[in-house]
Amino acid sequence: MIISQRISEVRKVLWRERENKKEIALVPTMGYLHQGHLTLVKEAKQSGAFVVMSIFVNPLQFGPNEDFSRYPRDIERDAKLAEEAGVDLLFNPEVSEMYPDPNLTYVEVGELGDCLCGASRPGHFRGVTTVVSKLFHIVQPDRAYFGQKDFQQYLIIKRMVQDLNFPIEVIAVPIVREEEGLALSSRNVYLSAEQRTEALVLNRSLRDAEEWIRGGERRAAVIEERIKDKIRTEGSGIIDYVEVHSAENLSRVDRIEQPIVIALAVRFGATRLIDNKIVKEWD
Repeated sequence: MIISQRISEVRKVLWRERENKKEIALVPTMGYLHQGHLTLVKEAKQSGAFVVMSIFVNPLQFGPNEDFSRYPRDIERDAKLAEEAGVDLLFNPEVSEMYPDPNLTYVEVGELGDCLCGASRPGHFRGVTTVVSKLFHIVQPDRAYFGQKDFQQYLIIKRMVQDLNFPIEVIAVPIVREEEGLALSSRNVYLSAEQRTEALVLNRSLRDAEEWIRGGERRAAVIEERIKDKIRTEGSGIIDYVEVHSAENLSRVDRIEQPIVIALAVRFGATRLIDNKIVKEWD
């Protein structure tokens, strides 16, 4: 596995791979890898592509009171896991490499970034789309892989690619969960044993919501309130949001008559966790 912190080196390596008729796959991450990230690599490897993983904790997507400085980092551990998973090139730039000067140019994706996590974290998705756009220009992949846990991010990136004519296929990979059901996240390391147990209510409530829909409940507001009640009564989690949106364009849904995403964000102590479930069929 090649490891590089320099944009110019990455471009040289990828130029050679394209000369050899190799397709390029990109797995963007912020590191502290877990099985969810490695599943993205596995999906990318199955295509036969030359796999690039980026590890970059992007300061633009963190708010002033968020956890940029304490976000978990362990590049030696990550490099070992990436190599074992079959990554061909690990791109691990410094902030000064990605942002040598204060940014004057940003990428935004309108109303898709105004709801859910965008409403709770102003400016977050502008940071995400800006850095992903830069990675797309640096790597110029044929395909890029994102986890469904960040479903809003996936839709935003997909729309950015469409609107800006990037010749890239954006692929969503299903959520990977711990055995007990907690969605894998680098931030899970912050949870105490008690908080980790309490956080299992997130997946339970989403599974229950799907059953309520299959049982005939079509009122989105009722689904949302039932989930909130379950979270409040089964632990100490502080709800940021629980909302039902269109799985196609994130528009708000009153009555469930189309594929939907039930999305939630809940804080356990200082740790904010997100999860979601897509419901497409119920008859």
